Amino acid sequence: MDKHRILERLTAVVIDGTEEEAKTLAQTAVAKGIDPLEAIEQGLSKGMTLIGSKFETGEAYLPELLMAAANFNAAVAVLKPVMDAQKKRMERLGKVLIGTVKGDVHSIGKDIVASVLDTSGFEVVDIGVDNPSLNIIEEAEKIQADVIALSSVMTTTMPAQREVIDTLKEMGLRQKYIVIIGGGPVNQEWADRIGADGYGKSAVDAVTIAKDLMARKK
Repeated sequence: MDKHRILERLTAVVIDGTEEEAKTLAQTAVAKGIDPLEAIEQGLSKGMTLIGSKFETGEAYLPELLMAAANFNAAVAVLKPVMDAQKKRMERLGKVLIGTVKGDVHSIGKDIVASVLDTSGFEVVDIGVDNPSLNIIEEAEKIQADVIALSSVMTTTMPAQREVIDTLKEMGLRQKYIVIIGGGPVNQEWADRIGADGYGKSAVDAVTIAKDLMARKK
């Protein structure tokens, strides 16, 4: 099986496979010498993006989304030791504080973004779900983050993303942090409206944007 076919199957196994199949395929990718980050970005993450789109349009339901996340995580668990070895030789790109905003307890998308950011060279601190704005800022200050990544999966919690940015402005800290946002109902128009620095539709997009913004900041 060639590299292209393995990446295609990694995409498919997230949506239609099992955790064991995902692990086996990840082991095949490692054995074939495929870069684990490429396996995630060009294989597994594409599967999560597809199932996420289907979920948003009502073509897929929560059990299918949860199954896909479990398959994704099973494959990443196989790839992670290889990535950890690579990270020892990798220059750290910056520190990211990531969390889901107040009132929102969804974590699947956030967890995947955190995983891909981590494997792409960022130091990631994940503060979980349902985080009040002030707590997010206090944690960012505590760990001296470069990037604050805010997830919101429900339209009712999207205003909390704006609240974080507004609070940063009130505290005189807005210029200190790169703020990127994401989540099912979030889009570029919303990011522009609230003054976010970037918006990631997928985990891979989030990494690309974070890298670009960090490069500009430096």
